[in-house]
Amino acid sequence: MTGHPAYGELRTVTEFAGVVLEENPGAMTLEGTNTWLLRAPGATECVIVDPGYEDEPHLSRVAAAAGEVALILVTHEHPDHVQGAAWLAARVQAPVRAFDPTLCAGAPALADDEVITAAGLDIRVLHTPGHTDDSVCLGVDGALLTGDSVLGRGTTVISDLGAYLGTLRRLAEVPAGTMALTGHGPELPDVAVTAREYLAHREARLDQVRAALRELGAGATARQVVELVYRDVDESLWGPAEWSVEAQLAYLRAARG
Repeated sequence: MTGHPAYGELRTVTEFAGVVLEENPGAMTLEGTNTWLLRAPGATECVIVDPGYEDEPHLSRVAAAAGEVALILVTHEHPDHVQGAAWLAARVQAPVRAFDPTLCAGAPALADDEVITAAGLDIRVLHTPGHTDDSVCLGVDGALLTGDSVLGRGTTVISDLGAYLGTLRRLAEVPAGTMALTGHGPELPDVAVTAREYLAHREARLDQVRAALRELGAGATARQVVELVYRDVDESLWGPAEWSVEAQLAYLRAARG
């Protein structure tokens, strides 16, 4: 695992992948958004993944580092990943593809298990919902670009727990040693190991929520559960925790019928 360089510098991570870190740090973005540049050795074109916000200095640096661009890919709908895609697409004259067709420009939506051939690489699309309905991961040459489905540090916010548990089970089955090239934070050495850790964490949190409901009553709100379950966590993180608890409550209540 390697630390990030200064903002705006292209850091080579593998022989086919480099990253430019956007200067948008925060509680939800960690050090900032990782914009990935993919290119096989000797290839003249580049694939850009997750341009980030419409942050023109960042996007201009990405364009300069990329050179000729074959395609822009987006892992999911959140603005810290996709907002700058239209500006960048106009700058580098490249199409934009995402799982959500409303985010695409000049090309069709991504499909699960599709293989994209570009920049000398074969890039496999995995639909990995849970963080958002449209989340995808992108597999390429022993690595997986995980967007926000797996972060370089900590755990991600979820919108649909049932879907996310399915995603984690799928990621837990990828070949051992597949590197995670994350949407935020440093890369990780093994996606499957991290996915199994996430699964254990989610199961533990579900047990805590079940215990909280026994104490607070079945009709407890997400905020009430957060105040009990996350009392040892900095209150600045209670907002994102509340979103995840809402997903957990929906999951548990649906299971009860």
